[in-house]
Amino acid sequence: MMKIAVAFLTVALSMASAKSYTVNVFQPSVLAGTELKTGEYKLEILGDKISLKSGKLVVEAAVTVENMPAQNRTTTMRIDDNGGKLQIKEIRLGGTNLKLVVN
Repeated sequence: MMKIAVAFLTVALSMASAKSYTVNVFQPSVLAGTELKTGEYKLEILGDKISLKSGKLVVEAAVTVENMPAQNRTTTMRIDDNGGKLQIKEIRLGGTNLKLVVN
């Protein structure tokens, strides 16, 4: 019983420590094979993954988290055109020095 309680507490703490941000998608774009419509999304960093949520839609993608030498002034995305589909390749989070490179 104690092992179950410790495991549950560990999972709860790891989920509580996930940092969340708000990002806006201004053009329909693809992340991890899922097309995102324009709009506001809640972004959570979960170790080496990110999760974008809007309503019932949840998209997870593997990322490499990098530290920039200076703080990002605004949140920006690098999007590449891949055969007519716009793909999110990088997200720089405003107010932080974080750069999330999509794997």
